[in-house]
Formats: sequence, C-alpha cells, structure tokens
Amino acid sequence: MKLPNELMNILPPELLPALQTAKIDHPEEMRLRINRRLTVVSAKQTVTLDSPEITAQHLDHLLERASGCSVHVCGELLRQGYLHTASGCRIGFCGTVAGDGTVLRALTSANIRIPHAIPDCARGIADQMLREGVENLLILSPPGCGKTTLLRDLIRLLSASGFRISVADERGEVAGQSGRKPGFDLGPNTDVMTGGSKAETAMMLLRSMNPQILAFDEITSPRDLAVIRQAVGCGVTLLATAHAESRALMKSRPLYRELLNSHIFRKALWIRLEQGERCYEMERL
Repeated sequence: MKLPNELMNILPPELLPALQTAKIDHPEEMRLRINRRLTVVSAKQTVTLDSPEITAQHLDHLLERASGCSVHVCGELLRQGYLHTASGCRIGFCGTVAGDGTVLRALTSANIRIPHAIPDCARGIADQMLREGVENLLILSPPGCGKTTLLRDLIRLLSASGFRISVADERGEVAGQSGRKPGFDLGPNTDVMTGGSKAETAMMLLRSMNPQILAFDEITSPRDLAVIRQAVGCGVTLLATAHAESRALMKSRPLYRELLNSHIFRKALWIRLEQGERCYEMERL
C-alpha cells in the first residue's frame, strides 16, 4: 500500500510492516483506536490489518510527530480537533479535552484522512464547463465522497486550459504544499495561498494575483459566505465545496439556505457513492 513519505515518518514504527504489506488501492482513511488493530478505509472496503494493537504510546507518538514536537504551538488547530501535515493529510484526534479546549491528554483514537490525486477524474466535468462556459460551481457530497479530490483535478484541468486560478488552501489539503513545493499538480496557471482563514487569504489573492477563478474547499462559516459575495462582486468565477447529501438538507441549514437564496452558484455538482463507485450529477441551481 502506497502512502505519502511524510505520513510514514510520523506513524509509530511498529505499525509500518502491516501497512507496507497491505494490498489496498487508494486508501482514504486510517483509523487508530486504542486496544484495537489498525484499520484502513477505502471507497470499496474497510480492512483491519494484522498490526499490533494500538496503545496510548502509539497515539502520543503520532500527536508529537504530527505537531512537529510542539503540541502547544498547534493549539488553535487542536481546538478544532485535528492537525494537518504538509502533504495535506488531516489527522483528527479524540480524547480528553483540556481546560483551554485543546485535545492534549488521554488520547483514545485518531483518524488520518489521506489525500489523493486521481488524474482526469474531473475530465468530463471540465470538458462540459469549457463547452458550456465556466460558471460558479459548487461541489456537494457527504463527507468522504471525494469533493477535494475532484476539486483538485478540476483546478488542474482548467488551469491547463489557460485560466488563471488562485486557491485559498486554508488547511493545505488541496495543494498538499510542503514549504515552497506543492505536493499535487494544480496546473501551470495556478497560485496557492496556504494557511490563514479562507476569508483572509481569498481577499489577499483577489488583491494581489488577479485570478479569473478563485477556488477553495469547504464552505463552513458566515465569513466564507461574505468573501464569496465579495469575490463575485470582483467578477471572479468561484469553485467551492460543501458538505450536503441533498438539496432538501441544504435548505434545512441556515448557512446553506442563505447560500442557495443568494443565487451566487449557477451549478451544483453532486457526488454520490454507489456500490463503491463515485457517480457525478450536474444540476442547475
């Protein structure tokens, strides 16, 4: 099983033999639960590996290495329940929440979400957009259905077609940027701003990089909606993702209901898993 080198470097060494011999295509998540064996999740299966049982020491090792041996410096992210690595892996933790809101003690489990580049997974969508005109597009699905993977490839393809694209990559999961080097190919005409909130970095990109398309992952807050409105006022096309299983459920959430009522996004692309395969459906909003 192929995993990012950075991830192999932060995992407890005792777990690596089981991972190296596992035959799982496109692993998407890796779950470490105390007193249980290591579990790997893909779109088609969930596999419990023949690994040592996870111990408290394993989880503490993962937290220490993922934080760069400086847990307190990562306190703000840990208040949200996760850390992210330079290559775009997001590591969520469960355990005892300390008084200041950071998960620092008595860890009980961890979930590592593993990003992938799947070249040309967005080819049909990109071709359709280029034929019909590139409009604001909202990519929607439940968690774990591949929104970020599709967004990443769509950025690459539109960038290769000549569009200037700026990416507000708040958690580093789209570009997987390590220092000055992106972990994923986002195309020849793409600029990436990593770190900081989407609202802050999107405005910096609009002011400084003159994008034709502005892309970001996961609309989650009123601040995101505010910057979306501002970007549209600047004449920029938007590519974004959001968690939603259906249009009805979107309307039940105040933030997404406001987003729909704003009529900013002209099209929605729904991603659904059917028997382990991803299916795409374009809908005009």
